[in-house]
Amino acid sequence: MSAPRKRCVVAFATRERQYLWPLELPESATIAEALTAARAANEAGEAAEVPWESAAVGVFGEVRARSEVFGDGDRIELYRELPDDPRARRRAQVERARRARG
Repeated sequence: MSAPRKRCVVAFATRERQYLWPLELPESATIAEALTAARAANEAGEAAEVPWESAAVGVFGEVRARSEVFGDGDRIELYRELPDDPRARRRAQVERARRARG
């Protein structure tokens, strides 16, 4: 009899494309183990720019630690760094508008 297994999808998106790696792993697998398996599945290099080691990770939009065990059917996401903070960008726009008016 084989050990219980669970399924997940590891996802990473660029501006141009979304990459998905469906996996089936042991029930006790962690997020880090899922990333390792997805990286191995990507050995063909279809997604060369994936920041496997440095990216923040999460499950369904909620940031998680790589050491956490994920649930059956979870979508594990690798998050890209934002080029700049949207709140800081908005503050700068407001400040420029204020200076232009007065």
